[in-house]
Amino acid sequence: MRFSSLLFFSLGSVSLCSSSLAQAEMTTTSPQSDQTSVAVTIYNEDLALVKDSRKLSLNNGLSALSFRDVSAQIKPETALLRSLLPNTSLQVLEQNFDFDLLTPQKLLEKHVGQQVTIIRTNPSTGAETQETATVLSAQDGVVLKIGNRIETGMPGRLVYPNVPGQLKDRPTLTTQVQYKGNDQSKDSGQSSLELSYLTGGLQWKADYVAELSSKEDAIDLSGWVTLTNTSGTAYPNAKVQLVAGDVNRVRETIRPKTMMMRSEAMMADAAMPSEQGLLEYHLYTLPRTTTIGENQTKQVALLSAQRIPARKELVLTGADYYYQGQYRDVEKKQKVQVFVEFENKESSKLGLPLPKGTMRVYKKDNDGTAQFVGEDQIDHTPKNDTVRLKLGNAFDVTADRVQTDFKNLSKPNQTQLYESAYAITLHNAKKEAVTVTVQEPINGDWKILNESQAHKKTSAHQATWQVNVPAEGDVTLKYRVQVKY
Repeated sequence: MRFSSLLFFSLGSVSLCSSSLAQAEMTTTSPQSDQTSVAVTIYNEDLALVKDSRKLSLNNGLSALSFRDVSAQIKPETALLRSLLPNTSLQVLEQNFDFDLLTPQKLLEKHVGQQVTIIRTNPSTGAETQETATVLSAQDGVVLKIGNRIETGMPGRLVYPNVPGQLKDRPTLTTQVQYKGNDQSKDSGQSSLELSYLTGGLQWKADYVAELSSKEDAIDLSGWVTLTNTSGTAYPNAKVQLVAGDVNRVRETIRPKTMMMRSEAMMADAAMPSEQGLLEYHLYTLPRTTTIGENQTKQVALLSAQRIPARKELVLTGADYYYQGQYRDVEKKQKVQVFVEFENKESSKLGLPLPKGTMRVYKKDNDGTAQFVGEDQIDHTPKNDTVRLKLGNAFDVTADRVQTDFKNLSKPNQTQLYESAYAITLHNAKKEAVTVTVQEPINGDWKILNESQAHKKTSAHQATWQVNVPAEGDVTLKYRVQVKY
């Protein structure tokens, strides 16, 4: 970046800039109606990049330029203003973000020490009388001096002589610029500018709706983008892009509201597909422009896929502390968890990077009505990865666990060595057979001494059994394990 494109001011020079601003040849106010286009890129954690293009009349020379209807949560230190017309130059000398918006309380606070008019109405006759008062304080109420007396509260309607210039009815960014147009712009008097800035108050999240097939072997998936705008302004007919990924940000304790602005040109947006990689993130471009209203939440379709192969799994999970001590009580009615998983692959009729969000699963009952059966949060899921959802606990499939033997084989001043035996009885009240995955986390060095059916060592610290349980029947899994810590 060229040093000449950046302007740095000391505190002592701010007063000079302010006086220059007052001496500017003219002030140009640009309302939102000047907007020719707006593009909004929204990140996951309350951050968005706004590119606001406007067409307005701007004469050559020094001018004060006010951009109305910018975000009320703009980060002024990130603002960037450039001219879009060829052979023109724009130099930004100063900017101020006026975030004091016009409200009755702000109007009262700005008139502390000044005179206002009090209008009282006689409730019987309706006649109005006027008095002049001086506002002494506007903190925790109002204190007025009327003649030789001091009054608190609102004795009537307050009439103000004017609206202080610092108060704006809409969030406004005021800049002092030095502009030089080309011959064509001189003749037409029209300029085209783009204001870019980062802001808070814009958020997005992904929401998914999955319908499980009657045989529980496939799902239909719909994805939605939920946009929430609390930034203090609207973005009409905006080109919206969404960044999925965890972007690192510097956390500042204090963010000043008045900063100097850069005048370096930014790279123009290139045409983008609906989804593409961006550094180590994914960028989604909505297929058409949309209006993001102020204080509005709206949903836009993200994806749709049918008949994605899926698999339901019933899982009973133990605990690693089982193998370090003796337990006499039988643990009855242990919960068996219900999971559904599918592959995010093209061969599975999907194969798209999935932004993190909530996936809600439905299944039709015997009458054909879709019923909610559970939801889970998914993280950012790349293509060819697996989506695994925990839906809840099974009602008709439970387990009883009992420790049938325990031995402490440890010797003094040596490693701890334990041997224990368990019996896990799985109960199935359903009218069809089920398969339960029994997962036992076992820390330390372990080995299965004997078992009623073969296990798999699915990780260094986990033994897994696939247990088939007949309809309306029970099966008991027995095993003995030796663990060294």
